[in-house]
Amino acid sequence: MPGCFKKMLFSLASLVSFVSFILIVVAMGTPKWMTGKILCKTGADLVNATDPELVKFIGEIYYGLFRGGKTRQCGLGGRRSKFTIFPHMVKKLNTGLHVMIIIFLCVAIFFSLVSFGFCILNTIKVPYRAINGPAGACLWNFLAGGFVVLAVTSFMAAVKLHHVTERIANFQENVFRFVILEERSEDCFWICVASATAHAVNLLLIAISGIHFPKIKTKTEEVNVTAEDIMY
Repeated sequence: MPGCFKKMLFSLASLVSFVSFILIVVAMGTPKWMTGKILCKTGADLVNATDPELVKFIGEIYYGLFRGGKTRQCGLGGRRSKFTIFPHMVKKLNTGLHVMIIIFLCVAIFFSLVSFGFCILNTIKVPYRAINGPAGACLWNFLAGGFVVLAVTSFMAAVKLHHVTERIANFQENVFRFVILEERSEDCFWICVASATAHAVNLLLIAISGIHFPKIKTKTEEVNVTAEDIMY
């Protein structure tokens, strides 16, 4: 029974690792890591717009690691446009930090797949316990979840400290200047949190699998051997 229970736990852990891998891939392809509202300050200053009129100068912006879009409102109606971060826009951002975020997520994808494979190995009881035992599976899950946390933390640092949203909003804007009124973390943030949480759940499952449960032994009946049994 304990062996079957451990197999079930490692099977569940391998499924969680694969789900985490899918979540990270989806997060990298999601164009809405951050959304916000942008004010066309140049247009508002030209007409000396008051509070009720500022609505005509407030647009929207969203972006992810590779692409995004914005709606410019400069008093003449909204103009929608889409953009890509690479290869030109990234030069206006903190290039090293942005590339580091992508690298962190790629490493997290790698360790998620490694965790997935090693959990399967533990399920089918392949040898080399020193490599693919519970301690090894814990290590891979810890590394995968840690790199996801590093990626999310680095992205939020870039947004807050390096004003990434404002730089993107004003990219190739020669006439108008935009200021950020509001910023919100969107789908990607919660997807990455879910991925890191999945690895935390895996650590819990692997810890439970290390508990040694008492084996159930069936009581054998004692056989009385007599002299007559020996003779015959």
